[in-house]
Amino acid sequence: MMYRSWTDNKWTTTAASIWIQCTSGSLYTFSIYSAALKSTQLYDQSTLDTVSVFKDIGGSAGLLSGLLYTAATSPPSSSSSSSSSRTAVCRRGGPWIVLAAGAIQCFAGYFLMWLSVAGLVPRPPVALMCFYMLMAAHATSFFNTANVVTGVNNFPNYRGTIVGIMKGFLGLSGAILIQVYQTILENKPTAYILMLALFPTCNTLLLMWFIRIYRETEGDEDKHLDRFSLVSVVIAAYLMVTIILDNALSLPSPARICTLVILVMLLTSPFYVAMKAHLSETRRISDTSFSGHQIDDSNLLAAEIHSDSRHAHSGYHQVPSGTVREVDTNKIDKTTLQWGENLNLVQAISTSSFWLLFIASACGMGSGLATVNNISQIGASLGYTSSETSSMVSLWSIWNFVGRFGAGYLSEYLLHVNGWARPLFMTITLATMSIGHAVIASAFPGALYIGSVLVGVCYGSQWSLMPTIVSEIFGVVHMGTIFNTITTASPIGSYILSVRVMGYIYDVEASVEGGNTCSGTHCFRLSFFIMSSAALLGSLAALTLFFLTKDFYQQAILRRLLHSVRK
Repeated sequence: MMYRSWTDNKWTTTAASIWIQCTSGSLYTFSIYSAALKSTQLYDQSTLDTVSVFKDIGGSAGLLSGLLYTAATSPPSSSSSSSSSRTAVCRRGGPWIVLAAGAIQCFAGYFLMWLSVAGLVPRPPVALMCFYMLMAAHATSFFNTANVVTGVNNFPNYRGTIVGIMKGFLGLSGAILIQVYQTILENKPTAYILMLALFPTCNTLLLMWFIRIYRETEGDEDKHLDRFSLVSVVIAAYLMVTIILDNALSLPSPARICTLVILVMLLTSPFYVAMKAHLSETRRISDTSFSGHQIDDSNLLAAEIHSDSRHAHSGYHQVPSGTVREVDTNKIDKTTLQWGENLNLVQAISTSSFWLLFIASACGMGSGLATVNNISQIGASLGYTSSETSSMVSLWSIWNFVGRFGAGYLSEYLLHVNGWARPLFMTITLATMSIGHAVIASAFPGALYIGSVLVGVCYGSQWSLMPTIVSEIFGVVHMGTIFNTITTASPIGSYILSVRVMGYIYDVEASVEGGNTCSGTHCFRLSFFIMSSAALLGSLAALTLFFLTKDFYQQAILRRLLHSVRK
């Protein structure tokens, strides 16, 4: 393994990706400037909702970003060594091309929107404003694809952990951007739109040169990734405390400035972790460069089994003995033997696994998105105050983070230690989401608080589990294209459950009361029982996928992990 500078290694890449993710969550802050957009453009509520739909479509339609990533980063087939493979990728392009394309769309979409809202250009037609929003939101899929897929390429043995970290910081980005807005641009939503045009764009253009693919495995990767995970948990906890204090005490401007400064200091810690990891790896390479000891595989495996109990509480280094068993390949479906072998989009679509993931995502992501999009109206119908519903909306990003990070980390741990196939974790989280919807439907005192936590955590977990499962079943080469195609299930499910179910039932109940608003537990009860059933259907789809891929995980994934431990 060759020595690399502190700017040319996978740890600096990870830290830079985290920072880009931290400014990529503008989709979650639509409520900040929606009122200004509505008033300046003379929209009614249905027109504003139409613009919002294009926001959801743009954020979920990542097929182009996946195709571009594949074209920009796929090494030539003649590449033989890891170093030459990475060099070939750099010559052809790299993830920075995808990030640059996202930055251009982010700036163009929000800047044109700002010109319209600020009155610097004539008021555009609704269709054109929808296009602006679509373009701005579409940038998020480019940022997300470049960072997540690069992370999976750099840490193939800890896919769940790295996806959880990247998705987790994306979930936190909405809260981070809101903290910047409330401190610097309070009550200036028009200026906030300009900030969204400049801040994420400049941040991405500055850091995209550090986002590279390193097709090599280093020692103690799990230890360093755990440090990144700890940083994310600390930042999430800090944001949660800050949000609660601000909602409860209405912090004055000097206090908000102090909290923002502390937040920025915390956000610099990933680069400290990256430097420490690089120094550790440099020392390890230096210490082992003159060592020529070779350990017999059988002795290493025996030592590995002997040390299982010693490492049981220190991390997830070990692969469980007994989980890698011989399976008669004649009894396995032919498609199973192709899993993990870098299928392209057309090949993936022809498998039942793709459609099971699509159904599970439509039910899980769709019902979760429908909940957060209507949580303010749900709270109003149940008698919650505006400050209480505002707190729930603000804290949603925290529960979203807990699900994204926690599902990635725990599923990785259980795969390495107990040999649990990852679709089983998706089954459990979707079943829990079904319970969360049922809790909200029950409408007992505090039900919306408890239900929103359950739904928020389980909703976030889907965004971490689905891309990881895609990379394991269909391979890494076309991962960006495939998981972004499955992501389109989110707006489809949201449209059906939010507009055709929740909106329709709410309007019927409101018409019975003789107006446009509905008050009482009956307004959303039937809707949430339907969404509870939908989440349960998604859980059954994930359970089917678990049984379908169980032998594959026992053979391919666990053998790959065992091979990495031997190396």
